[in-house]
Amino acid sequence: VQLQASGGGLVQAGGSLRLSCAASGRSINNYHISWFRQAPGKEREFVAASGGTTLYADSVKGRFTISRDNARYTVYLQMNSLKPEDTAVYYCAARAPAYSVSYYRIASYKYWGQGTLVTVSS
Repeated sequence: VQLQASGGGLVQAGGSLRLSCAASGRSINNYHISWFRQAPGKEREFVAASGGTTLYADSVKGRFTISRDNARYTVYLQMNSLKPEDTAVYYCAARAPAYSVSYYRIASYKYWGQGTLVTVSS
């Protein structure tokens, strides 16, 4: 599975962006797909997950929405009410279903996209 993340850019605080994660190589329809982000000087952190359940980090709950278009093998992350602290490189990641493994566990994801930079100005 190859993942291609796109949609990042520069936006003012309060604005919106939609990230896309397009998969190729095989169907991801039954895969768990998550978004992570990594800000400069910080560790990579979980943002949202889709597959089996929908889950959000507390910091983005109510502002971000993860969705998937199985026909297009694409997962989206709609980001609204963006804040400067949302500035980071955003990565999508995929794993085969693993319901007993936390979605937060970075090492459980076998496939990663290359990342797309989101910059939120104040």
